[in-house]
Amino acid sequence: MSEKMVYLDGLVCPIPLKHDEKVMMGHGSGGKMSRDLIQRVFMTPFDNEILRAGNDAGVHDAATCARLAMSTDSHVVWPLFFPGGDIGKLAVCGTVNDVAMMGAAPQYLTAGFILEEVLEMATLARIVSSMQAAALVAGVRIVAGDTKVVQRGKADGVYINTAGIGLALDGVEIGGDQAQPGDTLILSGPIGDHGIAVLAARGELGFEADVESDVAPLNHLVAAMLEASDNIHVLRDPTRGGVASTLNEIAGQSQVGIVLYEEKIPVRTAVQAACEMLGFDPLYIANEGKLLAIVGREDAYAVLATMRQTQYGEEAVIIGEVKENPKGRVLMKTAIGSLRVVDMLAGEMLPRIC
Repeated sequence: MSEKMVYLDGLVCPIPLKHDEKVMMGHGSGGKMSRDLIQRVFMTPFDNEILRAGNDAGVHDAATCARLAMSTDSHVVWPLFFPGGDIGKLAVCGTVNDVAMMGAAPQYLTAGFILEEVLEMATLARIVSSMQAAALVAGVRIVAGDTKVVQRGKADGVYINTAGIGLALDGVEIGGDQAQPGDTLILSGPIGDHGIAVLAARGELGFEADVESDVAPLNHLVAAMLEASDNIHVLRDPTRGGVASTLNEIAGQSQVGIVLYEEKIPVRTAVQAACEMLGFDPLYIANEGKLLAIVGREDAYAVLATMRQTQYGEEAVIIGEVKENPKGRVLMKTAIGSLRVVDMLAGEMLPRIC
Protein backbone atom coordinates (compact mmCIF):
# COMPACT_ATOMS: atom_id res chain seq x y z
CA MET A 1 0.00 0.00 0.00
CA SER A 2 1.16 3.53 -0.70
CA GLU A 3 1.69 6.30 1.82
CA LYS A 4 -0.75 9.18 2.06
CA MET A 5 -0.56 11.36 -1.05
CA VAL A 6 -0.21 15.12 -0.93
CA TYR A 7 -1.55 16.76 -4.07
CA LEU A 8 -0.27 19.91 -5.75
CA ASP A 9 -3.14 21.91 -4.24
CA GLY A 10 -2.12 20.87 -0.71
CA LEU A 11 -4.93 18.38 -0.12
CA VAL A 12 -4.04 15.14 1.58
CA CYS A 13 -5.45 11.79 0.48
CA PRO A 14 -6.24 9.91 3.72
CA ILE A 15 -6.80 6.57 1.94
CA PRO A 16 -4.02 4.01 1.32
CA LEU A 17 -4.27 3.12 -2.39
CA LYS A 18 -2.52 0.48 -4.42
CA HIS A 19 -0.30 1.72 -7.22
CA ASP A 20 -2.30 2.55 -10.36
CA GLU A 21 -5.53 1.27 -8.77
CA LYS A 22 -8.57 1.93 -10.99
CA VAL A 23 -12.35 1.93 -10.78
CA MET A 24 -13.75 -1.32 -12.21
CA MET A 25 -17.27 -2.34 -13.22
CA GLY A 26 -17.44 -4.50 -10.08
CA HIS A 27 -17.26 -1.35 -7.96
CA GLY A 28 -20.81 -0.62 -9.11
CA SER A 29 -22.17 -4.11 -8.40
CA GLY A 30 -23.55 -3.45 -4.94
CA GLY A 31 -21.39 -6.25 -3.54
CA LYS A 32 -18.03 -6.48 -1.79
CA MET A 33 -16.21 -4.27 -4.28
CA SER A 34 -18.85 -1.56 -3.90
CA ARG A 35 -18.64 -1.72 -0.13
CA ASP A 36 -14.84 -1.60 -0.31
CA LEU A 37 -14.97 1.51 -2.53
CA ILE A 38 -17.39 3.26 -0.18
CA GLN A 39 -15.48 2.39 2.95
CA ARG A 40 -12.03 3.29 1.63
CA VAL A 41 -12.65 6.27 -0.64
CA PHE A 42 -15.76 8.02 0.70
CA MET A 43 -16.34 7.18 4.36
CA THR A 44 -13.03 8.42 5.73
CA PRO A 45 -13.12 11.94 4.25
CA PHE A 46 -16.89 12.40 4.67
CA ASP A 47 -17.16 10.72 8.08
CA ASN A 48 -19.93 11.93 10.41
CA GLU A 49 -22.46 10.18 12.62
CA ILE A 50 -25.33 10.50 10.15
CA LEU A 51 -23.40 8.98 7.27
CA ARG A 52 -21.76 6.42 9.54
CA ALA A 53 -25.14 4.88 10.36
CA GLY A 54 -25.09 3.33 6.90
CA ASN A 55 -28.82 3.58 6.22
CA ASP A 56 -30.64 4.30 2.96
CA ALA A 57 -31.22 7.89 4.03
CA GLY A 58 -29.62 10.24 6.53
CA VAL A 59 -31.87 11.28 9.42
CA HIS A 60 -31.33 14.30 11.64
CA ASP A 61 -33.41 16.14 14.21
CA ALA A 62 -34.91 19.47 13.17
CA ALA A 63 -37.44 21.78 14.71
CA THR A 64 -40.90 20.99 13.35
CA CYS A 65 -41.46 24.66 12.54
CA ALA A 66 -38.24 25.00 10.53
CA ARG A 67 -38.44 26.39 7.00
CA LEU A 68 -36.17 24.47 4.66
CA ALA A 69 -34.47 25.45 1.42
CA MET A 70 -33.49 22.58 -0.89
CA SER A 71 -31.63 22.40 -4.17
CA THR A 72 -30.06 19.83 -6.47
CA ASP A 73 -27.40 20.12 -9.16
CA SER A 74 -25.38 17.92 -11.51
CA HIS A 75 -21.76 18.54 -12.46
CA VAL A 76 -20.16 17.44 -15.73
CA VAL A 77 -17.28 19.90 -16.07
CA TRP A 78 -14.33 19.00 -18.27
CA PRO A 79 -11.46 18.86 -17.48
CA LEU A 80 -11.98 17.48 -13.99
CA PHE A 81 -9.23 19.73 -12.60
CA PHE A 82 -8.69 23.36 -13.60
CA PRO A 83 -6.87 26.38 -12.15
CA GLY A 84 -8.54 27.30 -8.87
CA GLY A 85 -10.74 24.22 -8.53
CA ASP A 86 -12.00 20.86 -9.66
CA ILE A 87 -15.28 19.01 -10.16
CA GLY A 88 -15.46 18.08 -6.46
CA LYS A 89 -15.02 21.61 -5.10
CA LEU A 90 -17.42 22.84 -7.77
CA ALA A 91 -20.07 20.29 -6.76
CA VAL A 92 -20.00 21.32 -3.10
CA CYS A 93 -19.76 25.08 -3.63
CA GLY A 94 -22.36 25.15 -6.38
CA THR A 95 -24.97 23.47 -4.22
CA VAL A 96 -24.09 25.42 -1.08
CA ASN A 97 -24.46 28.63 -3.05
CA ASP A 98 -27.82 27.69 -4.54
CA VAL A 99 -29.22 27.16 -1.04
CA ALA A 100 -27.57 30.31 0.31
CA MET A 101 -29.08 32.45 -2.46
CA MET A 102 -32.47 31.91 -0.80
CA GLY A 103 -31.16 33.47 2.39
CA ALA A 104 -30.87 30.03 3.99
CA ALA A 105 -28.01 28.54 6.00
CA PRO A 106 -26.80 25.36 4.21
CA GLN A 107 -26.51 22.37 6.55
CA TYR A 108 -26.35 19.06 4.67
CA LEU A 109 -25.42 17.74 1.25
CA THR A 110 -25.84 14.46 -0.57
CA ALA A 111 -23.51 13.33 -3.34
CA GLY A 112 -24.12 10.83 -6.14
CA PHE A 113 -21.18 9.71 -8.30
CA ILE A 114 -21.31 8.28 -11.83
CA LEU A 115 -17.85 6.74 -12.25
CA GLU A 116 -16.27 5.61 -15.48
CA GLU A 117 -14.61 2.20 -15.56
CA VAL A 118 -10.78 2.46 -15.29
CA LEU A 119 -10.90 5.89 -13.65
CA GLU A 120 -7.74 6.18 -11.59
CA MET A 121 -8.62 5.59 -7.96
CA ALA A 122 -6.12 8.28 -6.98
CA THR A 123 -8.05 10.77 -9.14
CA LEU A 124 -11.30 9.86 -7.39
CA ALA A 125 -9.63 10.16 -3.98
CA ARG A 126 -8.30 13.60 -4.88
CA ILE A 127 -11.81 14.74 -5.90
CA VAL A 128 -13.32 13.38 -2.69
CA SER A 129 -10.64 15.11 -0.59
CA SER A 130 -11.38 18.37 -2.39
CA MET A 131 -15.09 17.97 -1.67
CA GLN A 132 -14.44 17.46 2.01
CA ALA A 133 -12.13 20.48 2.15
CA ALA A 134 -14.81 22.64 0.53
CA ALA A 135 -17.48 21.26 2.87
CA LEU A 136 -15.33 22.16 5.88
CA VAL A 137 -14.90 25.74 4.64
CA ALA A 138 -18.64 26.03 4.02
CA GLY A 139 -19.52 24.41 7.36
CA VAL A 140 -21.73 21.70 5.84
CA ARG A 141 -21.75 17.91 6.11
CA ILE A 142 -22.17 15.32 3.37
CA VAL A 143 -24.65 12.89 4.92
CA ALA A 144 -25.74 10.56 2.12
CA GLY A 145 -24.38 9.38 -1.20
CA ASP A 146 -24.43 6.84 -3.99
CA THR A 147 -22.04 5.45 -6.60
CA LYS A 148 -22.65 3.89 -9.97
CA VAL A 149 -20.08 2.65 -12.50
CA VAL A 150 -20.53 2.81 -16.28
CA GLN A 151 -18.45 1.32 -19.10
CA ARG A 152 -15.26 2.92 -20.26
CA GLY A 153 -15.90 5.88 -22.53
CA LYS A 154 -19.35 6.65 -21.14
CA ALA A 155 -18.72 9.28 -18.47
CA ASP A 156 -15.50 11.30 -19.00
CA GLY A 157 -14.16 10.01 -15.71
CA VAL A 158 -16.78 11.12 -13.23
CA TYR A 159 -20.06 13.02 -13.03
CA ILE A 160 -21.38 14.22 -9.67
CA ASN A 161 -24.95 14.97 -8.62
CA THR A 162 -25.47 16.84 -5.36
CA ALA A 163 -28.44 17.94 -3.31
CA GLY A 164 -28.40 20.45 -0.51
CA ILE A 165 -30.67 21.41 2.34
CA GLY A 166 -30.54 24.49 4.54
CA LEU A 167 -32.50 26.29 7.22
CA ALA A 168 -34.28 29.43 6.03
CA LEU A 169 -34.22 32.31 8.48
CA ASP A 170 -37.50 33.52 9.93
CA GLY A 171 -38.74 36.67 8.26
CA VAL A 172 -36.32 36.40 5.33
CA GLU A 173 -38.13 36.46 2.00
CA ILE A 174 -35.62 36.45 -0.82
CA GLY A 175 -36.41 35.49 -4.39
CA GLY A 176 -36.23 36.49 -8.02
CA ASP A 177 -39.70 38.00 -7.86
CA GLN A 178 -38.83 40.41 -5.03
CA ALA A 179 -36.92 43.14 -6.91
CA GLN A 180 -38.52 46.58 -6.58
CA PRO A 181 -38.12 49.84 -8.52
CA GLY A 182 -35.53 51.99 -6.77
CA ASP A 183 -33.45 49.01 -5.57
CA THR A 184 -29.68 48.97 -5.99
CA LEU A 185 -27.79 46.17 -7.78
CA ILE A 186 -24.54 44.95 -6.20
CA LEU A 187 -22.00 42.47 -7.66
CA SER A 188 -19.58 40.73 -5.30
CA GLY A 189 -16.54 40.89 -7.60
CA PRO A 190 -15.03 40.52 -11.09
CA ILE A 191 -16.88 38.34 -13.56
CA GLY A 192 -15.89 35.63 -16.04
CA ASP A 193 -13.04 34.01 -14.09
CA HIS A 194 -14.51 30.51 -13.96
CA GLY A 195 -15.46 30.15 -17.61
CA ILE A 196 -12.12 31.43 -18.90
CA ALA A 197 -10.14 29.30 -16.40
CA VAL A 198 -11.91 26.13 -17.54
CA LEU A 199 -11.47 27.05 -21.19
CA ALA A 200 -7.76 27.67 -20.60
CA ALA A 201 -7.41 24.29 -18.87
CA ARG A 202 -8.80 22.64 -22.00
CA GLY A 203 -6.05 24.24 -24.07
CA GLU A 204 -8.65 25.86 -26.32
CA LEU A 205 -7.56 29.48 -25.97
CA GLY A 206 -4.53 29.25 -28.20
CA PHE A 207 -2.58 31.38 -25.73
CA GLU A 208 -1.68 31.39 -22.04
CA ALA A 209 -4.19 32.98 -19.65
CA ASP A 210 -3.24 33.56 -16.02
CA VAL A 211 -6.78 33.10 -14.69
CA GLU A 212 -8.08 30.99 -11.82
CA SER A 213 -11.67 29.91 -11.29
CA ASP A 214 -13.54 31.87 -8.64
CA VAL A 215 -15.30 28.74 -7.33
CA ALA A 216 -16.05 29.33 -3.64
CA PRO A 217 -18.76 28.82 -1.01
CA LEU A 218 -20.68 32.06 -0.51
CA ASN A 219 -22.88 31.14 2.44
CA HIS A 220 -20.77 33.01 5.00
CA LEU A 221 -20.81 36.11 2.80
CA VAL A 222 -24.61 35.88 2.56
CA ALA A 223 -24.92 35.44 6.33
CA ALA A 224 -22.90 38.62 6.90
CA MET A 225 -25.06 40.52 4.42
CA LEU A 226 -28.25 39.40 6.14
CA GLU A 227 -26.83 40.55 9.47
CA ALA A 228 -26.24 43.97 7.95
CA SER A 229 -29.70 44.42 6.44
CA ASP A 230 -33.19 42.97 6.37
CA ASN A 231 -33.78 44.86 3.12
CA ILE A 232 -32.13 42.39 0.73
CA HIS A 233 -34.68 41.40 -1.89
CA VAL A 234 -32.83 39.17 -4.37
CA LEU A 235 -29.68 37.06 -4.28
CA ARG A 236 -28.42 35.05 -7.25
CA ASP A 237 -25.15 33.41 -8.27
CA PRO A 238 -24.62 34.09 -12.00
CA THR A 239 -23.38 30.68 -13.14
CA ARG A 240 -24.28 29.36 -16.61
CA GLY A 241 -25.35 32.22 -18.85
CA GLY A 242 -23.45 34.69 -16.69
CA VAL A 243 -24.58 38.01 -15.26
CA ALA A 244 -26.63 38.96 -18.33
CA SER A 245 -28.83 35.86 -18.34
CA THR A 246 -29.27 35.89 -14.57
CA LEU A 247 -30.45 39.51 -14.56
CA ASN A 248 -32.85 38.83 -17.40
CA GLU A 249 -34.39 36.03 -15.33
CA ILE A 250 -34.82 38.36 -12.36
CA ALA A 251 -36.27 41.17 -14.50
CA GLY A 252 -38.82 38.72 -15.88
CA GLN A 253 -39.72 37.26 -12.50
CA SER A 254 -40.19 40.67 -10.86
CA GLN A 255 -41.52 42.44 -13.97
CA VAL A 256 -39.11 45.32 -13.54
CA GLY A 257 -36.42 46.94 -15.64
CA ILE A 258 -32.75 46.62 -14.67
CA VAL A 259 -30.14 49.15 -15.77
CA LEU A 260 -26.43 48.27 -15.69
CA TYR A 261 -23.59 50.80 -15.61
CA GLU A 262 -21.02 49.55 -18.13
CA GLU A 263 -18.09 51.35 -16.52
CA LYS A 264 -18.83 49.85 -13.11
CA ILE A 265 -18.77 46.15 -14.08
CA PRO A 266 -15.42 44.65 -12.96
CA VAL A 267 -13.57 42.28 -15.32
CA ARG A 268 -9.99 41.18 -14.75
CA THR A 269 -7.52 42.21 -17.45
CA ALA A 270 -6.67 38.62 -18.41
CA VAL A 271 -10.35 37.69 -18.68
CA GLN A 272 -11.10 40.76 -20.78
CA ALA A 273 -8.17 39.98 -23.08
CA ALA A 274 -9.30 36.38 -23.54
CA CYS A 275 -12.86 37.48 -24.28
CA GLU A 276 -11.68 40.01 -26.85
CA MET A 277 -9.52 37.42 -28.59
CA LEU A 278 -12.39 34.91 -28.74
CA GLY A 279 -15.23 37.33 -29.42
CA PHE A 280 -16.95 36.64 -26.07
CA ASP A 281 -18.81 39.09 -23.86
CA PRO A 282 -17.82 38.69 -20.16
CA LEU A 283 -21.44 39.33 -19.18
CA TYR A 284 -22.31 35.87 -20.51
CA ILE A 285 -19.35 33.93 -19.05
CA ALA A 286 -20.05 31.54 -16.15
CA ASN A 287 -19.05 32.40 -12.58
CA GLU A 288 -18.93 30.02 -9.60
CA GLY A 289 -17.97 32.29 -6.72
CA LYS A 290 -19.81 35.53 -7.34
CA LEU A 291 -23.26 36.78 -6.38
CA LEU A 292 -25.67 39.47 -7.45
CA ALA A 293 -27.64 41.24 -4.72
CA ILE A 294 -30.63 43.51 -5.22
CA VAL A 295 -30.99 45.65 -2.11
CA GLY A 296 -33.24 48.48 -0.97
CA ARG A 297 -31.49 51.73 -1.86
CA GLU A 298 -31.36 52.97 1.73
CA ASP A 299 -29.33 49.93 2.85
CA ALA A 300 -27.16 49.49 -0.25
CA TYR A 301 -24.00 51.12 1.07
CA ALA A 302 -24.22 49.38 4.44
CA VAL A 303 -24.50 46.01 2.67
CA LEU A 304 -21.66 46.94 0.32
CA ALA A 305 -19.40 47.89 3.23
CA THR A 306 -20.16 44.60 4.96
CA MET A 307 -19.43 42.60 1.81
CA ARG A 308 -16.05 44.28 1.41
CA GLN A 309 -15.04 43.07 4.87
CA THR A 310 -15.52 39.39 3.91
CA GLN A 311 -13.24 36.97 2.09
CA TYR A 312 -15.37 36.61 -1.02
CA GLY A 313 -16.81 40.11 -1.16
CA GLU A 314 -13.69 42.28 -0.95
CA GLU A 315 -14.14 43.51 -4.53
CA ALA A 316 -17.89 44.12 -4.34
CA VAL A 317 -19.25 47.06 -6.29
CA ILE A 318 -22.57 48.68 -7.18
CA ILE A 319 -23.22 48.02 -10.87
CA GLY A 320 -26.80 49.13 -11.50
CA GLU A 321 -30.31 49.85 -10.33
CA VAL A 322 -33.85 48.60 -10.68
CA LYS A 323 -36.40 50.67 -12.63
CA GLU A 324 -40.13 50.32 -13.10
CA ASN A 325 -39.69 50.11 -16.89
CA PRO A 326 -39.05 48.55 -19.33
CA LYS A 327 -40.63 45.61 -17.56
CA GLY A 328 -38.77 42.32 -17.96
CA ARG A 329 -35.80 43.89 -19.74
CA VAL A 330 -32.15 44.57 -18.91
CA LEU A 331 -30.45 47.66 -20.34
CA MET A 332 -26.82 48.77 -20.33
CA LYS A 333 -25.87 52.42 -19.87
CA THR A 334 -22.70 52.61 -21.93
CA ALA A 335 -19.60 54.69 -21.32
CA ILE A 336 -20.86 57.28 -23.82
CA GLY A 337 -24.25 57.56 -22.13
CA SER A 338 -26.38 55.59 -24.58
CA LEU A 339 -28.60 52.63 -23.66
CA ARG A 340 -28.48 49.19 -25.25
CA VAL A 341 -30.46 46.03 -24.60
CA VAL A 342 -28.69 43.19 -22.77
CA ASP A 343 -30.51 40.01 -23.72
CA MET A 344 -30.29 36.45 -22.42
CA LEU A 345 -27.63 34.10 -23.77
CA ALA A 346 -28.80 32.41 -26.95
CA GLY A 347 -27.45 28.87 -27.25
CA GLU A 348 -24.40 27.47 -25.45
CA MET A 349 -21.29 29.63 -25.36
CA LEU A 350 -19.05 27.32 -23.33
CA PRO A 351 -20.34 23.75 -22.89
CA ARG A 352 -19.35 21.50 -19.97
CA ILE A 353 -18.42 24.46 -17.81
CA CYS A 354 -19.95 23.27 -14.52
